[in-house]
Amino acid sequence: MKEIHVDDIVSAVQELCMKANYDLGSDIMTGFQKALKDEASPLGREVLERLIENAEIAHDERVPMCQDTGMAVFFVEIGQDLHVVGGGLTEAINEGVRQGYEKGFLRKSVVKDPFDRVNTGDNTPAIIHYDIVSGDTLRLVVAPKGFGSENMGGLKMCKPSEGLEGAMQFVVDTVDRAGGNPCPPIIVGVGVGGTMEKATFLAKKALLREVGKHNQEERLAKIEEELLKRINRLGIGPQGFGGVTTALAVNLEVYPTHIAGMPVAVNIGCHATRHKEITLHGRESK
Repeated sequence: MKEIHVDDIVSAVQELCMKANYDLGSDIMTGFQKALKDEASPLGREVLERLIENAEIAHDERVPMCQDTGMAVFFVEIGQDLHVVGGGLTEAINEGVRQGYEKGFLRKSVVKDPFDRVNTGDNTPAIIHYDIVSGDTLRLVVAPKGFGSENMGGLKMCKPSEGLEGAMQFVVDTVDRAGGNPCPPIIVGVGVGGTMEKATFLAKKALLREVGKHNQEERLAKIEEELLKRINRLGIGPQGFGGVTTALAVNLEVYPTHIAGMPVAVNIGCHATRHKEITLHGRESK
């Protein structure tokens, strides 16, 4: 049995929160540069150039690439042979968020109660998804989620009779209704199957996949390609000003479901779709 102290977790989370908001993923930057070559709209190309410039300034000056530094969403894989010592894992993650958002001068956007709307003042609590896996390491993925894009997602409890075409049409319609609100070019996460909450979880987690990498299952990869074509034919374009670059990627994940249903969830990531990760290794217990 190996051990990891909560102080190491707090420190790692603090750094992750800042880096996720300062450093655009290289896959998205590559997507921007490719889109510049393909975008037919002069205004669309100008927007893409400004997004690239914005990302470079954020990286160089260590400032957020967007004023909405998001609600901190975590995907945590903890090895079953790892023991967290010195405190609780959830408390350590939240403390890391607290310190990262304070030290990094990141906007605190979380309210304690959805009705009273009083700000917690430190961007906690985080949203944390846990997965217990084999081994003795701790993998932390933070995905700060702004609500300009989060508000544009959707869920439909489709009837099985609607089939693949019905599911695909819901995805395209959701993006069409979103228009320029989620700050395109976007990443579209799609989850199909499971139950209501499983589908939405899959859609959110799908946003973590690297731009340009398709689902490993060929038939699902072809659906992703078709959805991307349909979405980019909508003409929304970069930041909603028109063009052929509405989305950089569509990432689809599926899960077994009930014979009577077909949940379809869409979670839209903005032009930044921020996420950073780290794997921490435990030490031999004394």
